[in-house]
Amino acid sequence: MSGFIARRRVEFSDTDMGGVVHFSRYFVYMETAEHAYLRARGIEIDTQVDGRRISWPRVAVRCEYARPARYGDELEIVVAMARRGRTSVTYSFTFRRDGEEIARGESTAVCCAVSSDGTFEAVPIPPVMVARLDGEGA
Repeated sequence: MSGFIARRRVEFSDTDMGGVVHFSRYFVYMETAEHAYLRARGIEIDTQVDGRRISWPRVAVRCEYARPARYGDELEIVVAMARRGRTSVTYSFTFRRDGEEIARGESTAVCCAVSSDGTFEAVPIPPVMVARLDGEGA
């Protein structure tokens, strides 16, 4: 699988009483890897575009686990854009340790305009972001 690669070392606070990474931490890993992926393309997760505040709330996430990760392990997280629609992006995540796949996940975020009262409205992904997501410049 090709894609953007983020690396993360498992911290003690990421583990449960069994000494393995708690399942919920994979969602944190996915989110931080996604943000790094977007920054590498010149996109911030919360920004201004054409006078509007744009943010990307998640509407779906999932993760499947094959092998445990433990304190001190260095994980490689491969991020790729699985699908881009008019208002949403779905990312795939592959977690590897020493080249072995240990988990796989997916996350869907919707491009939203955030109003001054904090409400969200799904909007088409701005053209500048589409170009950057599609690899046409950063």
